[in-house]
Amino acid sequence: MPATAGGRVLAIANQKGGVGKTTTAISVAAAIAVLERRVLLVDLDPQGNATGGLGVDKGSLRKTAYEWLFGRAAFGETVRETELPFLSLLPSNRELVGAEVELVSADRREFRLSERLAPHQAEFDYVLIDCPPSLGLLTVNALVAADGVLIPVQCEYYALEGVSELLSTVERVRESLNPRLAITGIVATMWDERTNLSRQVLQEIRRFFGNKVFRSVVPRNVRLAEAPSFGKPILVYDVRSKGAEAYLGVARELLERSGSAEPIEKV
Repeated sequence: MPATAGGRVLAIANQKGGVGKTTTAISVAAAIAVLERRVLLVDLDPQGNATGGLGVDKGSLRKTAYEWLFGRAAFGETVRETELPFLSLLPSNRELVGAEVELVSADRREFRLSERLAPHQAEFDYVLIDCPPSLGLLTVNALVAADGVLIPVQCEYYALEGVSELLSTVERVRESLNPRLAITGIVATMWDERTNLSRQVLQEIRRFFGNKVFRSVVPRNVRLAEAPSFGKPILVYDVRSKGAEAYLGVARELLERSGSAEPIEKV
């Protein structure tokens, strides 16, 4: 599906914790920005790890995605610029937990994010949403707002555990709330080339999902693990690391898949 003038919206989701979901959200957003596309990263996870991973102090935030979502703050008051010129952040912190409660009784509760985001999509080429590690109303809001879903799956035991439940939720949202929603792709994470297990699991992921699996595989990488503690995406923390190279590969494939790839000099 070609990228639209309104910007392509992707939800990054997997309700199973520890699969590299937020690392993928930050790193893909940063890599697309390095490739000079305008990107907005929406932190829709109350843990606020994407916010912290981009160097924003969660405790000092006065306006967050929570206030913006319910019309208590304007977009311009909430969005933050980052050290990457093409990357903006809509930050969050633990206050976002309250959104799940408030959404239960809200009118058009599944469409809140979509309706709030719509006036601003034209400002960006891509909007990436870091979903909570659950299938609650915040994740449903992300799926309703999205054109596609990017699913990180780790190359470890029980890799596909919970993915079928996510796929079922995606199908239900597509049937009843958002007919354009598609699986954009699967990103294999935590790959360890030294182990037979990683090779076997990657083979299983590719057998299960076929060409939905990105060619670029994200390895276990010390520099990638360190980057969030310094509040920097891996593309800023260590652009020459294997983790940075892998996510640049994912970003290039994503641009290819969405029809917005152009000749780009190698970073």
